[in-house]
Amino acid sequence: MSPRDRKEDEVRRMLETRHPQVPADLATRAEAQGTRLLRRHRAVRRAAWLLLAAALIAFAVWAALKQPWVTPPTNTTPPLEGW
Repeated sequence: MSPRDRKEDEVRRMLETRHPQVPADLATRAEAQGTRLLRRHRAVRRAAWLLLAAALIAFAVWAALKQPWVTPPTNTTPPLEGW
């Protein structure tokens, strides 16, 4: 007997048996769990956007104060000519 035949036989046996009773409040519990999941996903997404916004603001403030695009002043004096 191949593994496929065994699986088919097992599925047929499962389908032929009496189905278990479904709890009466299953739909309300599933809805409540789905609502909690959606609320959690929204909160995580909102926190991620807030973190991204805070990081962008912090970078903008740092860039405005530090001005990394400006070349630093040279530490050597230019050569004296005409003496």
